[in-house]
Amino acid sequence: MKNIFLVGMPSSGKSTLGKRLARHLAYRFVDTDKLIIRKEGGRSINDIFQTDGEAYFREVESWVLHTIKPGSRLVVATGGGMPCFHNNMAYIKETGFSIFLDVAPEQLLDRMLRHNLDDRPLFNRQDPTLLENLRQKYTDRRFFYTQADLIIPGETAVEELSKQIEMYL
Repeated sequence: MKNIFLVGMPSSGKSTLGKRLARHLAYRFVDTDKLIIRKEGGRSINDIFQTDGEAYFREVESWVLHTIKPGSRLVVATGGGMPCFHNNMAYIKETGFSIFLDVAPEQLLDRMLRHNLDDRPLFNRQDPTLLENLRQKYTDRRFFYTQADLIIPGETAVEELSKQIEMYL
């Protein structure tokens, strides 16, 4: 069975929906950010960005993606930028089934403001231009996200998503 890759902006629900979807399909759930933290000896994503920069982070991110064995019955929550670098979206599509959780920047902002952690290195909750930044990143990344095999609104129920996936797999 193909791995299922969830792509989309930070706070689009990839991890939340991914965990529920994995349970529903009897798959295992993997979060690539957690794999990166493990590979980097427990350093946070923010620390990696601050210490080594975004280019280094994107290299590690791509390496982690390529360690995911095809056909492992995984639901994989990718980092928000992962599909946009190093031809990662092509690799995702080649080795699995991809789903874009399409959430409007205004809704992303609301979710980020309700989230108690500042764990998004490119999006600071205290930044007065956060909505503008989200809109710009959404526009910049949409080209990559819309290459996914399936595009769904971020608030889609697991049961409905499972039905749609079964039609494709």
